[in-house]
Amino acid sequence: MTTENSEATVIGWDELPEPITTYLVAHAGRDTGGALAAFTTHAVVTDEGCDHRGRAEIEAWLNSSAGAYSYTTEFTGANALDTTSFDVVQHLEGDFPGGVADLHYRCTLEGGRISRLVIEP
Repeated sequence: MTTENSEATVIGWDELPEPITTYLVAHAGRDTGGALAAFTTHAVVTDEGCDHRGRAEIEAWLNSSAGAYSYTTEFTGANALDTTSFDVVQHLEGDFPGGVADLHYRCTLEGGRISRLVIEP
């Protein structure tokens, strides 16, 4: 997935599919169960270059990432790359190294849930 896609359409928060907003809100609120419910059973999450495959690994990642740092998140924009792929940009500020980051949450949907999530600058 790439944001340089000439077919991308800029969309707002209210236009994002429900599984994506559910995940983002639950994750920001440290609600592991709510965040996990947004994923397919075979989903893959890539964060900091590491893949977390399936619900058990994603749940462990959610639990470890929730307690690692304190931070706030703010939605700054999104693109629909096609009908199942979305790139959401979140601005984070907190006590993590660097203290400020703009991260892309690149999501692929399958069957009404997130099947792939890549988080990167």
